[in-house]
Amino acid sequence: MTNYKSALEATQFIKSKINNLNPQIAIVLGSGLGNFGDEIQDKIEIPYGDIPHFKKTQVIGHAGKLIFGKVEGVEIVCMQGRYHFYEGHTIQECVFPIKVFKLLNIKILILTNAAGGLNDSYESGDLILIRDHINMLGINPLIGLNEEEFGPRFPDMSITYTPQLLEKAKKVMKDLNISIKTGTYAGLRGPNYETPAEVQMLRTFRADLVGASTVYEAIVASHMNIQVLGISCVSNMGAGISKTPLSHQEIIDVSNSIKSKFSNLVKNLIPNLL
Repeated sequence: MTNYKSALEATQFIKSKINNLNPQIAIVLGSGLGNFGDEIQDKIEIPYGDIPHFKKTQVIGHAGKLIFGKVEGVEIVCMQGRYHFYEGHTIQECVFPIKVFKLLNIKILILTNAAGGLNDSYESGDLILIRDHINMLGINPLIGLNEEEFGPRFPDMSITYTPQLLEKAKKVMKDLNISIKTGTYAGLRGPNYETPAEVQMLRTFRADLVGASTVYEAIVASHMNIQVLGISCVSNMGAGISKTPLSHQEIIDVSNSIKSKFSNLVKNLIPNLL
């Protein structure tokens, strides 16, 4: 079965559960950022395990369900937990929900993540707007059969992260008195954290952030002409910059410490994006 047919099956199942909701904004919540789901009103929750062709998530801090509802009166769908390549999923399984979003008529995708900070001006707990990425996964989700229903064989990636959304996000951050910082996100496979030498290499490449998600989702969304806004929470500074060993619990703890700031930003962003 093709990805398109599988995505159609998943879409048809989802539509049967959401009472004619027609969201145009989708949000993918990163590690420790799932609390934003509490901001959604009139919720309809669908566990990934119930949806045809969706896989279960395995990482702490990723609940594994779609939440449909409203934020500030705007219909949205929220992906509470994402798939990571390091979990053993294929790259196509990792991006499958994004393809379903396309068939659900999503126009804007907000990708969030917890990331390591590589830029000396960053601090743990900062919220960074992603302006571009570097794909260092060693794989691309567009490899293989190209299904024209999703997009062209050779898509342009010069504007993967939509400039207009970036400017709108900057304005909202200014209004909320949140420090405005932007950066380039480097995507690696994980699951281990980077070595000090790898961090130095990435800094040489002018990467500001590093993590194990987001890049493949952004590539597929751009391929399908979905506008993309990326937001990273700096959960730790990279190895060699930070003097302490890194742990996933640290990421969860930092994400929890800024959950109010993060939720407030996204809640105020949503009505300003369409």
